[in-house]
Amino acid sequence: FGSMDGDNAAAMRYTEVRMDKPAAFLLADIEKETVDFQDNYDGKDREPTVLPARFPNMLVNGAGGIAVGMATNIPPHNLGEVIDATLALIDDPDLGSEDLIRYIPGPDFPTGGLMLGRSGARKAYLEGRGSVIIRARTRTEEIRKDRYAIVIDEVPYQVNKATMIEKIAEAAREKRIEGIAHVQDESDRNGVRVVIELKRDATAEVVLNQLFRFTPMQTYFGCNMLALNGGRPEQLTLHRFLSLFITFREEVVARRTAFDLRKARERAHVLCGLAVAVSNVDEVVATIRASTDAAEARVRLMERRWPAGDILPYIALIDDPTHPANEDGTYNLSEVQARAILDLRLQRLTQLGVKEVTDELQDLAGKIKDYLAILASRERIMQIISDELREVRELFAVPRRTEIVDWSGDMEDEDLIEREDMVVTVTQGGYIKRTALADFRAQKRGGKGLSGMATKDEDVVTTLFVANTHTQLLFFTTSGMVYKLKTWRLPLGGRTSKGKAIVNILPIPTGVSVAAIMPVDRPEEDWDDLQIVFATSAGDVRRNALSDFTNVMRNGKIAMDLPEGVELVNARIASDEEDVMLVTDSGRAIRFPTTEVRVFKGRKSTGVRGVRLLNGDRVVSMSVIRHFEATPDERAAFLKRFRSEFGAEPEEETIADPDADPVVNAETHLSDARYQEMLAAQDLILTITARGTGKLSSSHDYPVRGRGGMGVTAIEKSMRGGALVASFPVTREDQIMLATSTGQSIRVPVKGISFRSRSAGGVKVFNTGAGEEVVSVAWIAEQADEDETAES
Repeated sequence: FGSMDGDNAAAMRYTEVRMDKPAAFLLADIEKETVDFQDNYDGKDREPTVLPARFPNMLVNGAGGIAVGMATNIPPHNLGEVIDATLALIDDPDLGSEDLIRYIPGPDFPTGGLMLGRSGARKAYLEGRGSVIIRARTRTEEIRKDRYAIVIDEVPYQVNKATMIEKIAEAAREKRIEGIAHVQDESDRNGVRVVIELKRDATAEVVLNQLFRFTPMQTYFGCNMLALNGGRPEQLTLHRFLSLFITFREEVVARRTAFDLRKARERAHVLCGLAVAVSNVDEVVATIRASTDAAEARVRLMERRWPAGDILPYIALIDDPTHPANEDGTYNLSEVQARAILDLRLQRLTQLGVKEVTDELQDLAGKIKDYLAILASRERIMQIISDELREVRELFAVPRRTEIVDWSGDMEDEDLIEREDMVVTVTQGGYIKRTALADFRAQKRGGKGLSGMATKDEDVVTTLFVANTHTQLLFFTTSGMVYKLKTWRLPLGGRTSKGKAIVNILPIPTGVSVAAIMPVDRPEEDWDDLQIVFATSAGDVRRNALSDFTNVMRNGKIAMDLPEGVELVNARIASDEEDVMLVTDSGRAIRFPTTEVRVFKGRKSTGVRGVRLLNGDRVVSMSVIRHFEATPDERAAFLKRFRSEFGAEPEEETIADPDADPVVNAETHLSDARYQEMLAAQDLILTITARGTGKLSSSHDYPVRGRGGMGVTAIEKSMRGGALVASFPVTREDQIMLATSTGQSIRVPVKGISFRSRSAGGVKVFNTGAGEEVVSVAWIAEQADEDETAES
């Protein structure tokens, strides 16, 4: 009833109907017997079987209904487009439906919106059945600073706006759509306006795609082009629709012309009688005066053969086959003509009256001649149909309301996300966010660096990397689960925002933390070429093809089935040209080639032994470092020269290292080229103990051995000051954050930590108090130079 919100119609007693102007062209000429009439439902009245429409109303306005065993659902179309197609078919009857689709690309719904693709409409036009997808017209609007809203300006055809808003709110409540803060209907007499306010960290494109997927903002219109043709149901193509309309209009124009011809002849017939009477006025008057009554006068007028004289040319023009002139030039009046003469007013007998009759006769004669020409020429009928269609188009055609947009099929959320480089940051407290790399660099030029980030209680950034919005991120937890997200699904934030807690993004149980975050830029079809290495706190290692983790559900997937009390320490992508290094809390380290661990096919196994642990020991870190082949003599020569150039302090407390490889020639000379080669392949290994001591050592100081052994000393037991807490590669420009059992934390620049040999003890990095221990060490993602930061 014209209400987009489904409001009930007024009672019937209040209903008034006034036809709009286009409706007049649906009823035009109905009084001229152009269509057949039949009894109405109760037989008390007559009604037309069909309207003599001057344009294809069934296509323009559409139709829908259900009968016994059949149904129809014809969508509305644009008046101008339909008329253009009809005119084209009149001009070229050989056009097919494919050709007509150029004029009518698809339905045009009165509520506007977007029609996705053309294939559904094309199928309906070619086969009589099809389905088109209609989508609400939307735009994104900034409603206040840093807050955005999706605004709906047009809703899909036949969608109840109030119900649509309820569905949106329901989907937001049920968390099927995330990121919606509020929905409000601001529609008024000026048009539709539904405002969907987004949460601060929501991505408008993603929310919009979810709205299309889960609410009536996107619907399907099933086209069933079924109509009655001569009382028989027929599935119609576009060509068949328009061809039948043209045939119907031919019949209407012919019947209208025949009606006009008949009426013109009837009037001309009367005028011929009047003209004869005027030409013989004295004789007519005498005949009437001599009659006793009107009936006798009528009979006497009809029986006499009247001289036609000047009226004969008009009788010939009228060409009435039912009442021609006599061969002798006389003319017999019919009963109709006699009655008209008897009803004639005396003023018509004047000269002016005679001229009026003859002028009207001439005009009617011209019309009759034209009517006969129309009925004799199909070309004339087609021209009339075309002219009348152009008149309707000129008066009522309007631009298309429904926009047709190219569409390739169902869209995933990421199809709406532009490919853009992002800086992903993770804090020690478990908060994560992404920032556009362009914004990151622009803001960084201001000189604040990452220290300006709004973190809580010195919750520093411990992980930073650059990833594309479409890069896959793998999150491995200490419990052995893996979760997979695209970068664009992370909350978007500025440099100073702290982001969102990872536990609010991934379903990670309480007491479980993220052990590793792994960005993978390669497409998933190439993941079979990459390997991932896992290490557990029990000293086991396992290697899998990365392709084992392509199919990860939203609630995660078991990456490693761990025994109770065992945790996943780390997971890293490693190639055959790299080594794995495991470090235990008792200060032992083992380094072995990645190839020593076979590639496992399953995910249940905890793998093979990486390091043999003493009672109570556990692995605290796993690193993947560059593999380099060098003899013990070369390594000793390199370390001696590097210590000198590094400015390392003498190691007075160093004791003999029983794990060291024997040096054959302590005076081995290293060429500059070889030294630079080893320097480029070196990693600086940071080692920190529970008592706050630490050191830097060279990766060349850790010999490559077979897996499964006890390893070598990473820090001398008698000098290390408590259990080893962490060990991982760093650079001199890095900073680290130490956290203690009492909640204290301190930033320490790596360049302030002494370089020492592998077997040596550490130096004081942090002064712990009585009963206080260092419990965790984190790398801080902060560099002095913005480009270095982005590169990291």
